Amino acid sequence: MTSFKVAIAALVLAGLTLAQEHVSFPAQDGWIIYADLYGTGDRGVVLAHGGRFTKESWRKQAEVLVKAGFRVLAIDLRGYGQSKDGPPSLNPGFGSPLDVLTAVRYLRTMGAKSVSVVGGSMGGSAAADASIEAEPGEIDRVVLLAASASGPPEKLKGRKLFIVSRDDANADGPRLPNIRAQYEKAPEPKQLVILDGSAHAQFIFGTGQGERLMNEILRFLTQP
Repeated sequence: MTSFKVAIAALVLAGLTLAQEHVSFPAQDGWIIYADLYGTGDRGVVLAHGGRFTKESWRKQAEVLVKAGFRVLAIDLRGYGQSKDGPPSLNPGFGSPLDVLTAVRYLRTMGAKSVSVVGGSMGGSAAADASIEAEPGEIDRVVLLAASASGPPEKLKGRKLFIVSRDDANADGPRLPNIRAQYEKAPEPKQLVILDGSAHAQFIFGTGQGERLMNEILRFLTQP
């Protein structure tokens, strides 16, 4: 049985209902960000959703991460879910790195000794740009799930994991070439994982590659 299946089975057999706290906090520009907080570990992980999702979409992945010892904060990016209210002039319409940075700093105030970010699609781009804007050491690791930075990839900080389906594409064509180009420009340490299929970002979790995706994320977040 794979480690992902073992983690899920353990949760089921234990009948574990994870303590989940609903929290909110202001971003630097005043926009209120709502989030779900899971676990009590001193290693933090921020989960940033894609454009067709909200913070609740991460629940299964949050449970696995908590079982691995992480404290997890799944956020609603501005304009999505509960984080809808704010001045239109402050909402770029595709997530903001400020939201991610605010979540990272919130986990630090909660006692997290390290904080990593996992972002899918829109949330991955926000995570990448947050890594660029963050202070050195502020974000320990970043997982960019079918996502790339809008800022210069040469300025990405910390350890980086790029993950994308080989045949993932949008109206502009395949996503892999641009993600590979960003990967090549990003500084070490970095990894690129290419999965089979065409599923995009968080949709991969619902395919036959979902188990491998979760295992790759766990491996990356837990490796020394």
